[in-house]
Amino acid sequence: MKKDFTFTIKSICLDEHYTPSDTTRITTNFANLARGESRQQNLRNALRMIDNRFNALANWDNPEGNRYGVELEIVSVDMHIDGDEQAFPSIEVLKTNIIDHRTNERIEGIVGNNFSSYVRDYDFSVLLLEHNKDKEGFSVPGDFGELHGKLFKHFVDSNTYKQHFAKPPVICLSVSDNKVYRRSENQHPVLGVEYHPNESSLTEQYFKKMGLQVRYFMPPNSVAPLAFYFFGDLLNDYTNLELISTISTMETFQKIYRPEIYNANAVAGSCYQPNLRNADHSLTQIVYDREERSRLAIAQGKFAEQHFIKPYQSVLEQWSANTAL
Repeated sequence: MKKDFTFTIKSICLDEHYTPSDTTRITTNFANLARGESRQQNLRNALRMIDNRFNALANWDNPEGNRYGVELEIVSVDMHIDGDEQAFPSIEVLKTNIIDHRTNERIEGIVGNNFSSYVRDYDFSVLLLEHNKDKEGFSVPGDFGELHGKLFKHFVDSNTYKQHFAKPPVICLSVSDNKVYRRSENQHPVLGVEYHPNESSLTEQYFKKMGLQVRYFMPPNSVAPLAFYFFGDLLNDYTNLELISTISTMETFQKIYRPEIYNANAVAGSCYQPNLRNADHSLTQIVYDREERSRLAIAQGKFAEQHFIKPYQSVLEQWSANTAL
């Protein structure tokens, strides 16, 4: 009998009092900030940056620049396999909610911010490394990302997702430092100027198997484009306030995590290649351990291998074989 996967969703507020749980992927940006002596100041500063950026972008009918606030929910998705009581922590994302202080209205934002996945950690930090071990050239397994893509689409198509979220997710990531991006004539009032890469990246191909397409935009007063992965029509399926909630959240985290790109002192030109060795950048007053983040990605990939990939290998292979990509 074919097994099926079901999901449960839990959410908690991300505020200055947030403490990561034992099951949280500790490489996640917000969890990285929430540890150590500076944890509360880190979170307070990051949340203030998000609010300030939101109000700078949502500047109509907002003369004092303080009309809006952004509330963040940490959404954790557990996956269940038929007949097994043990749940696997599959996905964690942030969801934005917008507070209009003038009207006291709470507006639902976008889910998908800071997307993280144990299976993706396994694919990139374990499977891909093992596949290329002791080989001269770099290559990718033929089915790379297919299981993850099918599981992700299964979640987004599930009744559980639809009961919790009104719209499909948008995942916003950094641009790739080994691609060249060229500015186009297309410009959106909130997303900004659109850029086009010179070639497809491995991340693009991986997210395509998740059913997502990508466009690159540099929002007003930003210094580098962001990658927006989405279903449907990014420019018309979401309101300006919804888009601003994602931009303000993810640009803030990128300024903290990738200051060489997103807190650079020079703005991306018409032909732009990101540079992670760019010394001409400013640092935020927020402590972030990038070395630990990279190291723990491998540990979490091995966790997925030990507790999900290997124990359920035959179930996963059968399910994947009978599920369209």
